[in-house]
Amino acid sequence: MSKRDDLIAKYADDLKTKCKINPDMDLLTKVTIGCGPAIYNADAATVAGSDASELETVKNNFLIKKLGLADSAALMEGINAAIDTYGRSERSKFRAVLYYMLVKHFGKEAVYAK
Repeated sequence: MSKRDDLIAKYADDLKTKCKINPDMDLLTKVTIGCGPAIYNADAATVAGSDASELETVKNNFLIKKLGLADSAALMEGINAAIDTYGRSERSKFRAVLYYMLVKHFGKEAVYAK
């Protein structure tokens, strides 16, 4: 297995065990690929759920630019709901897992259907 396959397996395990979500592996793979090289950098691969500026970056760069959502209070509510599902006490929240949950939350699977 490649390093990316190992990471996807780790993300799927987080979704199953920590989030109680049975992942769509095809979508998880596409979301992971969409994260690009960030998944290989220990700092960039995770999201600090308590860092307001990092959550703002997730909102602007992922939800608005990538998923094409309009800026509204619902975006931050969605991010907070995903963080709650992951577990606020969970120190390392993988970016790909959080993005996967946000894609599902906002029903934007079609962005990755290409």
